[in-house]
Amino acid sequence: MSKKEATRRMALAGILGIGAGLLTPCLAQQQQGSAAKAQTAGVLKPADMSSLMPEQVFFRGQSATLQMRNSGGVRYADGTFTLMALVDTSGYSSGIQQRYQAYLITEVPLQLGDGTASRTLVPGAYGVGFIQNDRFVAMDLGAHEVVNVGSHHDAELRRPMPLQVLDTPAAGSYRFYEGRSFVTLRRAP
Repeated sequence: MSKKEATRRMALAGILGIGAGLLTPCLAQQQQGSAAKAQTAGVLKPADMSSLMPEQVFFRGQSATLQMRNSGGVRYADGTFTLMALVDTSGYSSGIQQRYQAYLITEVPLQLGDGTASRTLVPGAYGVGFIQNDRFVAMDLGAHEVVNVGSHHDAELRRPMPLQVLDTPAAGSYRFYEGRSFVTLRRAP
């Protein structure tokens, strides 16, 4: 092999090495992006919530601690969230405690309830709860009711938990449960 040919081979090997060095991080980023996209949409469990929800929230003039073990939510395909957790309401009046059981944060508008009786909840933070006569209410941070829709009782639910979010057979539709009571929610158009 001539000196010229050896120099060419070394130059080619150097170029290939540099190319591989530049390409490897790009491929790694692409694989990470694909993995993130694969996990983007769907129901979140309490273990997913620790980095997303604050430990304490403000509602009607007081701070309250969230029960992170009783939390859940939805991650949408575009990376936005709807999050909820039960609240320790021990410092609130009994009138507020009856209506305020959980804290809901949504980055997207939601359709709450079923069919023509459903209502839209705009992005924001809310105190929510299941009340008498199979109703679900959402209140702004001043405890003013902004949504009141029908809720349901699920006698068939095998393992009721204090709070959980479950998929429904309808794509993009979820059930927000407190025990056996639930309200249907989906991202509003």
